[in-house]
Amino acid sequence: MSIGLLGQKIGMTSIYDAAGKLRPVTVIAAGDNVLVRRVTAENDGYSAVKVGFGTQKESRVNNANLGEFKKAGVEPKKFVREFRLTNDAPEEVNLSLTQFKTGDFVDVIGRSKGKGFQGVMKKHNFDGQGASHGSKTHRRNGAIGNRSTPGRVFKNMGMPGHMGDERVTVQNLEVLQVRETEKVILISGAVPGANGSYVVVRPALKHPETIKAQHEEHRKHDEAEKAKKPAIRIR
Repeated sequence: MSIGLLGQKIGMTSIYDAAGKLRPVTVIAAGDNVLVRRVTAENDGYSAVKVGFGTQKESRVNNANLGEFKKAGVEPKKFVREFRLTNDAPEEVNLSLTQFKTGDFVDVIGRSKGKGFQGVMKKHNFDGQGASHGSKTHRRNGAIGNRSTPGRVFKNMGMPGHMGDERVTVQNLEVLQVRETEKVILISGAVPGANGSYVVVRPALKHPETIKAQHEEHRKHDEAEKAKKPAIRIR
């Protein structure tokens, strides 16, 4: 069972795939994931595993988290996330790179690069206004409302503001290589975030094969529930 991995974005490069095609890939260091805590339905109301990645000093961790790390018998970690499960995890959880193999499809979650305060042309892809010498509003957004009716600015109006530094999920990226000795995983395409930022790699949730398997599982469950109900007899 593939749960997911925490990792650090190293950067991008390109490799040749099995068909001899040059493919751009992102290199993610995803070794040394450790189990911090098993979250059980009996104790916590839901099932999950808390995973840690990236060692840091004890002095930089608060007492609550430090106690959790010591109870688990692991060093304090910089990046800690939970992976939700349908059932309680077993005592031994596979958090190595071997849970993924070449050809698998994954979702990668990270924080996009911060762009600071930006105008509407860069943030919302507005066309802008006149670019000639007579215009004095080249890159402005223009009018944002009407007269006394409705007398307000509508929600979600494209306005200047902070851009980037958001949680972004890129779906259905293919795993091209898994290098256990180097503790890295090579994923096709680009993933969000700057080099050195932390990312979450999980099995793809919306890949067609995954959706097909989920539908099959739901069908079997419905059939089992239907078999439990007594047949209705009409006299």
